[in-house]
Amino acid sequence: MKKIIFFSIILFGIGCDKQEKKEHLEYSYAIVSQKNHALVSKNDHQIREVKKAVIVPKLDGNMDDPIWKEVLWYGLDQKWLGLPYEFNDFFGRYKVVWTPEALYLLVEIKDNLLYDQHKDPLKLWWDDDCVEIFIDADNSGGNHQYSNNAFAYHVALDGNVVDLDENKTPVLYNHHVNTRRVTKDDVSIWEFEITVYDNTYQEGKVNDPMILTKDQKLGFAVAYNDNDGSKERENFIGSVFIPGEEKNLGWINADVFGTIVLVE
Repeated sequence: MKKIIFFSIILFGIGCDKQEKKEHLEYSYAIVSQKNHALVSKNDHQIREVKKAVIVPKLDGNMDDPIWKEVLWYGLDQKWLGLPYEFNDFFGRYKVVWTPEALYLLVEIKDNLLYDQHKDPLKLWWDDDCVEIFIDADNSGGNHQYSNNAFAYHVALDGNVVDLDENKTPVLYNHHVNTRRVTKDDVSIWEFEITVYDNTYQEGKVNDPMILTKDQKLGFAVAYNDNDGSKERENFIGSVFIPGEEKNLGWINADVFGTIVLVE
């Protein structure tokens, strides 16, 4: 009996040792990947379930729609660019729901100064205060800087929506994102209706939007460009942790997006 117990302990120790080595190798690979600014598994990055809205939220810049009372707030709390900031300078959070026709996004921003220095919506749009919404329709990740593999919608204070097209040209995508903002004192409530298009989208063509369905996965992130009166934006604050020192990657690489799963 003692020999059996002793042998079992040895086998258990060997098994634990192998498991520890396996976990160490996986951890080491993750660290190396992070240093290379890559995520080990994009599809496993910040998975969040998004509830279906039976009654479509009204785009009025208020939070009194029934569905907004049923879902959780998530933080805009990841500094992607800029120096540390104080609560009285910036605070952000968001909620998101879906219908077959669109994603609906509610964003609350506390910002002590809203700044819009460029009246031309296609000029240096990222250096004005704006909400940025990242959508990857098939959650595939990859480069989208000058393609429609994914979209990085910059939504300005006046409601104009800008991203780069395949010709490396800034284009208005106001028909992709409808928005309403209501600001009281230093708090702004933004509501967005986002029509989702996949990688077959072509500028200047007739494109069918995606019909969203239960259990569908999309790449998703949201961020805020904050400028309190400088020539360039002072902070860029996002919803997703991005490893490594270079975090301004969302407009180029959809691998850094989170993943939302549509549920009922």
